[in-house]
Amino acid sequence: MVQQTSSCQYIPTDQQKTGTPLIYGENLSHTFHAKQDVVAVNKVDFGITEGKITAIIGESGSGKSTLLKLIYGLLEPSSGEVRYRGWLVPTRKDKLIPGHDAMRLVSQGFDDLNLYAKIWDNIASQLPNTDLALKESKTRETLDRLKILHLGQQRIADLSGGEKQRVAIARALVNEPEVLLMDEPFNQVDAAFRDALQQDIRRIVEETGLTVLLVSHDPTEVLAMADELIVMKNAKIIEQGPPATLYYTPTHSYTAQLLARSNILSSDQAALLGISSHHTIGIHQEDVIFEEHAQGPFQVKDIRFRGFYKELVLTNGQLALHAILHPLSNIAIGSNVVVNIKKYITFY
Repeated sequence: MVQQTSSCQYIPTDQQKTGTPLIYGENLSHTFHAKQDVVAVNKVDFGITEGKITAIIGESGSGKSTLLKLIYGLLEPSSGEVRYRGWLVPTRKDKLIPGHDAMRLVSQGFDDLNLYAKIWDNIASQLPNTDLALKESKTRETLDRLKILHLGQQRIADLSGGEKQRVAIARALVNEPEVLLMDEPFNQVDAAFRDALQQDIRRIVEETGLTVLLVSHDPTEVLAMADELIVMKNAKIIEQGPPATLYYTPTHSYTAQLLARSNILSSDQAALLGISSHHTIGIHQEDVIFEEHAQGPFQVKDIRFRGFYKELVLTNGQLALHAILHPLSNIAIGSNVVVNIKKYITFY
């Protein structure tokens, strides 16, 4: 890993805060000033654990990418602070070339890659020429770790989106940063190859102790990959925790919709299912149990093929519920069903 650096190099007045997570944000805000000011990050607090994969997830415009740039030092906080190992993260006003020395950022557009150079040269160019044998061995090791050593003599322009993403990650990792930041890293990777890349990144984390922070809007990308999730909505962090915890026991209805496509019901709607609650509830699709019955009060309004399962829309005229059909059967649109709720979440 790179040498640990303190912001004293760039911010002489800074004093280290002890007892904080590896990356720590407190009361952090950023406003983009234009004809109409836009608050992109609004007074958020967070902690990023060392040696883990943390995903920032939320819908488009929620502030995810802005938060990532604040952590890296590409943007200056409007208020609050970001600290790395207890030291302030320097920003554009503090250093000539923005970006924290211990971190590397992989952006969405492969902007850093030389499209008409070979893969090998794109990676090797990041290393000094003071020790050519070490330069060659580190380049080879990094390409091998990302499983693209066999492509080393191909031009970037001739690669698929997934291969370019592997090169971009290799280029970021060749100098052994302590933190890898990735903004929507799987956008241009074919669905069939996403899981392999995700698991390769997890393997690298386990082998090297690398800390990964990535931005995503797709829960399927991060539920199996991340150790921790940060959920953002409207420039705020509304929840942070392990993926399983946020999936099964979210405290916010937005999290349930985002991660599980949960049915969100008011207390009045819940009463139609025989559920007494003074609060909004959430019912995951897999917890809507139904059975065909000629006198059933619900009717199958729509059937959506999802591959190994189908998503059914069930309605009784007052309420619509989304449910999962698995294993597959020949139930038809218009069929009457009886609905039972296996469990639900109450949002206080």
